[in-house]
Amino acid sequence: MTGVLHEDELPVDLALVRALVADQLPAYASLPLHRLAASGSDNALFRLGDDLLVRVPRQPGDSRTIAREARWLPVVAPHLPVPVPEVVAVGAPALGYPEHWSVVRWIEGSTPGGAASGAAGAALAADLAGVVTALRGAAVPDAARGDHELRLYRGLPLATRDQGTRESVEQCRGITGLDLDLDAALAVWDAAVRLPSSSRVAEPRWHHADLVAENLLVRDGRLAAVLDFGALSVGDPTVDLIVAWDVLDAPSREAFRGAVGVDDESWLRGRAWALCLALMTFAYYWDTMPERCANRLAVAQAVLADASA
Repeated sequence: MTGVLHEDELPVDLALVRALVADQLPAYASLPLHRLAASGSDNALFRLGDDLLVRVPRQPGDSRTIAREARWLPVVAPHLPVPVPEVVAVGAPALGYPEHWSVVRWIEGSTPGGAASGAAGAALAADLAGVVTALRGAAVPDAARGDHELRLYRGLPLATRDQGTRESVEQCRGITGLDLDLDAALAVWDAAVRLPSSSRVAEPRWHHADLVAENLLVRDGRLAAVLDFGALSVGDPTVDLIVAWDVLDAPSREAFRGAVGVDDESWLRGRAWALCLALMTFAYYWDTMPERCANRLAVAQAVLADASA
């Protein structure tokens, strides 16, 4: 996927990235460079040589994600049980391109495909639980607590997404081919936002905020790395539970839940976050990112299956 995804999309192509690298990182200028088909919705991705990856924001203002990762990932990374990208360099706006961009170390692996089950699901559940609990347990420095750039909406109380989620449901009613019971989805959401804990954050903690298959790498059935910390935040870490509905089947989800050790309300809020983000995806990316929407549809259907069990 390399097409235009956003109305304010910045023009980013191979020639621009090659020129930026040559201009600011001349030591890497002779390395082969090619665009990855799996570029994300936030950053266009370019493989640089064998060992590096260039990440270039697709929208105006997204220098902040590059800066957030470069500033805070070195603080969090030592606490994590799996590798994360090492930021090698941060490039400045230049040559008509208005945002900062970054170069990180390449990590080998593949993204999880479908819901892991059986022994593989149990192993992946344990690995993911280790990441989630390590993030939650990492100390939050005073500088991070006072950094407003780390207060993102996915770390706010679930209830703050109420209006936006209801709007997403109504937008989804107009999507041809969306095979999802939207009334049942709304009922799950209603129940979650009525929870007493949905309107408060007990103790702000670190969280990845986009812990989904696209940002995971596996090798030989085990978690090999967690990628893209551009949304790294301090707040309610419940949103990181969404990974349970994204990459695990029902028994593996229960194993993950037990290993993370969250209470019932936290689990239901995490389930509601998974549904909320799926609905947002359909409303925004239905025509431009069909593979992502198919994945999020499987997430939403898993949420509804859990709720009806």
